Amino acid sequence: MYSDKNLTCADCGQEFVFTASEQDFYAQRGFTEPRRCPSCRASRKAARASTGAGYGSGSDYGSAGGGYSAGGSYSAGGYGGGGGGYGNRDRGTREMFTATCSNCGNEARVPFRPTSGKPVYCSDCFRTMRG
Repeated sequence: MYSDKNLTCADCGQEFVFTASEQDFYAQRGFTEPRRCPSCRASRKAARASTGAGYGSGSDYGSAGGGYSAGGSYSAGGYGGGGGGYGNRDRGTREMFTATCSNCGNEARVPFRPTSGKPVYCSDCFRTMRG
């Protein structure tokens, strides 16, 4: 049904073979053709893992993890990749805004720009209202 295809890597420009078995594997899972050769996919995966990013760029959907190696054998790792998520992201300092507490009238420092008509509470009032 499928026959081997020669594709050109979007990163390094090298030609690589997209085998018939890889094409079948990708088609069964609804993946698009890979845009990168196996070594560029592996280096991108390693770079994502070292930064702790939870999500890939989406530009190489079929190579989120594992996949087929150049020889056509399935490599361990599966399709998941990443790890990390939101907890370990380095955000820098958060901008705080000053407002008057709608409950007690004291100064409240909040991490969002207050809009008129919406109540803003100081941390003490917010804690008691929340339970």
